Amino acid sequence: MLKKQYPYYLANEAVQANTDLEVTDKFTGKVATKVALADAKVIDKAIAAAVKAAEPMAELKAYQRQAVLAHCANRFQERADELADALCIEAGKPIKDSKGEVSRLIDTFRIAAEESVRIYGEVMPMDISARAADYRGYWKRVPVGPCSFISPFNFPLNLAAHKVAPALAVGCPFILKPASLTPLGALIIGEVLAETDLPKGAFSILPCRRDGADLFTTDERLKLLSFTGSPEVGWDLKAKAGKKKVVLELGGNAACIVDEDADVDDAVARIIVGAFYQSGQSCIGVQRILVHESLYDGFKRKLVAATKKLKAGDPKDPSTFIGPMISEKEAERLHGWILEAKRKGAKVLCGGKREGAMLEATLMEGADRKMDVCCKEAFGPVAVLSPFKSFDKALKEVNDSVFGLQAGIFTRDLYKAQKAWDKLEVGGVVIGDVPSWRVDHMPYGGVKDSGLGREGIRWAIEDMTEVRLMVVRTPPKG
Repeated sequence: MLKKQYPYYLANEAVQANTDLEVTDKFTGKVATKVALADAKVIDKAIAAAVKAAEPMAELKAYQRQAVLAHCANRFQERADELADALCIEAGKPIKDSKGEVSRLIDTFRIAAEESVRIYGEVMPMDISARAADYRGYWKRVPVGPCSFISPFNFPLNLAAHKVAPALAVGCPFILKPASLTPLGALIIGEVLAETDLPKGAFSILPCRRDGADLFTTDERLKLLSFTGSPEVGWDLKAKAGKKKVVLELGGNAACIVDEDADVDDAVARIIVGAFYQSGQSCIGVQRILVHESLYDGFKRKLVAATKKLKAGDPKDPSTFIGPMISEKEAERLHGWILEAKRKGAKVLCGGKREGAMLEATLMEGADRKMDVCCKEAFGPVAVLSPFKSFDKALKEVNDSVFGLQAGIFTRDLYKAQKAWDKLEVGGVVIGDVPSWRVDHMPYGGVKDSGLGREGIRWAIEDMTEVRLMVVRTPPKG
């Protein structure tokens, strides 16, 4: 059961300043709870508190940082059902998928706990020439300082965790703006963090309106901005961020190649998940499906049949696979793309209908690459099929996109797998599976319009630290 109201967290403390943000049940559309909204004055206070916390956070020993992260992982495990239920309601995510995200939240904090005691440096030989014969170098990583995090609605637990957990691992204070549509998961994370003895100001979790959140981006006291969301917003924030380091995890229209030697039944089973998991609202959801012409007809028949079997409805029902999109507005947008593609000659193989925020799992074929359903990020339950003759040309078609996050290749040919890894302009290539696959310790991120930098705890730790060098000279007399 959700609480009737939730506070924001300012400098580690719960503050029930108001109940101005209504959080709806995304399936029923009814108000499920109310959340406190922060204004610019509160955000300014949070940044000031983070600045004051920078030194005591940096002075925490590795075992102390590890203990905080381990506490969080244990408490999330104890509260797993509560977290899953809240996620199911606020995001409309089917309960089975909600439980899966909670397990990933726990994984992410456990990985961060492990990495918190493995932030290494090096001894660096300096004697590369006679003038440096009596010098030695050493470098280590130190926290960058106060960080600003903006997390999205589609994975409101785990994508917040991918910012919060590495910050705690290295000793960076932070302020976090969760998505206004799905703030509850982040606030429960705050509730657990408030149980620890982190220095005051170590964290603030502040739901706020987008038009009031400029300080998250522009304030020069913040040393890093990490944003996950749409490309349009992300690149605009980067332009406004000033001198701070910026990490962007943005959108995609991920492609999947099914080559002539693939196991069709296996590929169908995986692509069903990749395309329609949590109603396709994933930046690495399968949107473009390229199938070798020798397999195309049989693959299409099996994929359409499997898609038609997916159960849509109440996400609280354990048998539901397709829940609502995040809002009726988003469902209307994507439904419009489907209708436009159909008017221009594309064929709807199954699905294509909408009722409120519920959009049917939809497969299309014959869509031109320039149509919105192909070239833009659908971020919903729509995928487009097309046949190919040449593997090399299929790779070029995958690259014919402004995005470059991940790609999936179903092939048994080692040389083709290596060629895909060499040629595809993406952050990750997944062989034998869909691009939607991710484990939370791997480097994850994209190129082109899909973003800058990498998530995954080790890589986030690199972004949230900077190298500090020490050089020692040995005088002639020792």
